[in-house]
Amino acid sequence: MQHRTVTCTIIAVSLVGIMSMPVISADTANTSYSPYADREYPTQVLFGDVHVHSGLSADAGGGGTRLMPEDAYRFARGDEVTSNTGLPLKISRPYDFLAVTDHSDGMGVITDILKGAPNIMADPYGRELNAAFNKGGMTAKKAMVGMIARFAQGDVPVALNYQPGNPAYRSAWEDIVSAGQEFNEPGRFTTLFGFEWTSLVNGNNLHRVVLMRDDANVAKQLEPYTTTPPVGSPNPRDLWNWMQDWESTTGGRMLAIPHNGNLSNGWMFPLVDDFQDGRPLDAEYAQTRQRWEPLVEMSQHKGDGEAHPILSTNDEFADFETWDIGNLDVSEAKTPDMLPGEYARSGLKRGLELGKALGVNPYKFGMIGSTDTHLAASTAREENFFGKSTPEEPRPERAMVIGKQNMVLGLTRYGWETSAGSLVAVWAKENTRGEVFDAMQRREAYATTGTRIRVRFFGGYGFDDADALRRDIARVGYAKGVPMGSDLPAVSNNTTPSFLVAAMRDPDGANLDRVQVIKGWLDDAGKAQEKVYDVVWSGGRTPGANGKLPPVGSTVDLSVPSWSNSIGAAELTGVWTDPDFKPAQDAFYYARVLEIPTPRWTAYDKTRFGIELPDDVPLTLQERAYTSPIWYSPRSGRGD
Repeated sequence: MQHRTVTCTIIAVSLVGIMSMPVISADTANTSYSPYADREYPTQVLFGDVHVHSGLSADAGGGGTRLMPEDAYRFARGDEVTSNTGLPLKISRPYDFLAVTDHSDGMGVITDILKGAPNIMADPYGRELNAAFNKGGMTAKKAMVGMIARFAQGDVPVALNYQPGNPAYRSAWEDIVSAGQEFNEPGRFTTLFGFEWTSLVNGNNLHRVVLMRDDANVAKQLEPYTTTPPVGSPNPRDLWNWMQDWESTTGGRMLAIPHNGNLSNGWMFPLVDDFQDGRPLDAEYAQTRQRWEPLVEMSQHKGDGEAHPILSTNDEFADFETWDIGNLDVSEAKTPDMLPGEYARSGLKRGLELGKALGVNPYKFGMIGSTDTHLAASTAREENFFGKSTPEEPRPERAMVIGKQNMVLGLTRYGWETSAGSLVAVWAKENTRGEVFDAMQRREAYATTGTRIRVRFFGGYGFDDADALRRDIARVGYAKGVPMGSDLPAVSNNTTPSFLVAAMRDPDGANLDRVQVIKGWLDDAGKAQEKVYDVVWSGGRTPGANGKLPPVGSTVDLSVPSWSNSIGAAELTGVWTDPDFKPAQDAFYYARVLEIPTPRWTAYDKTRFGIELPDDVPLTLQERAYTSPIWYSPRSGRGD
């Protein structure tokens, strides 16, 4: 296979032991015969999901989900469960970790709605929901969508708006924590405690998943924070203040993970403070956001949020699982000026600009994925697509069912637009709650779109082509550079940074097409720019006159559906040196790994149910992984 980059020849090698297998070298022999002695870096890649809703979330339970937190954990560790519609369901391979993160607002209310508690039945809307949710099916789904819309517009009756202090609220939280504690098995399967803070401002999505590092005794000391005044607030600043108070009170540790910026209509990565009449962001905001939000969940079932084709016109892979018609409840249509405040790549670029202006970068985040399933069962593989809410479980009509609609604005979202979901991967020393949390905190984590690609990404000033041949990729990576999620030290001479990237395909998945490095930087005028570089790829392809690498091809057979790994590569590794580096310019770099084309869940539905689908429904896709970035700044060491 021939592999070329702008600056050097890249070599792809067999990487059976790519991520940690060492070699005996002279320097090793001088200190210890054992090449594993004194190894302190993380060697395990762990896959999981930190955004899972059970039947205790009002929207999930209202839509028909009856599986509870304990079912979510049993399923994630590999047990077969019976789905909410009575179908047998099992994950392809167990996860390494999971967090059940039910919505904090209204926690516990769904139990009272379903059983018809006196306070619920005394309210007209409560009686309406009781009847609809107990009827189930599409009646329940319609009522659930309507309930979300009312919540988005701040129109939930007091009788249904359960908050901390309510006995049912406390009971639901204790059930969630107790289930997590029961199923936690250090070294084998890790559970994390958390919740979703569901801020919706006029339908604009500002949701955060909040995770805790500590055990059940700490988690039960306080109840989750909500978005409803006067107990809670929809303002992220208030959430961060609450998190600080929580840590001070309990001695524990927390982090928050925003998700679905693509449904925020420009609010997720703002340039001004929308909660303070559009005032410019200040250094306190930037520092606090960076402190509490080290990650962004940029891919999940409600769309992939890495990049948008309007923002990244030279990136042929930017239009992937794109949701861009409006905000969460489709109460407001999307306009192009909103997009830069919604997507991870543009958020990272805005972070460079704000970091230069404020002295600290508010959007210095790593990238992860999750499913946001509302079934309690986390499935992310295309051939195992069970939808993400009970009405979307397998049935012939689900692809063409209307999920959200605003007839006045002409906005419609169909079932086929739902993605199968994504996963989070972390590099850790062991599979324990503390190690998983710490990997996310230091951003040594990455996103996949459901596949289990293994990726290492290092940046430094001493990598060379020979490092791509090493069997101990991790060892040389940590010795010569820094891992994903880190800062490159500032340059004191004309040295140019280089990057070592190594990827291995999912053992049960598709071969790899290519590995790319995405760079964002501030030009001499202080304006953020971006460029995508092909670093290493499979096959004997050569970039064309436009610099673009030809497509890898496709082996997909839609009649089965299936594909063949007769194209692509099982492993790719290479060293890339930035040909456009300027020491005075702030920059970030992250790797994107693409698989060869494979069938999408819609192709499986088409064959299994014998249905026809419109021509605009995609039947294939290229799964991918996104690493957390590595940042460079001439001011490195000052927190920006």
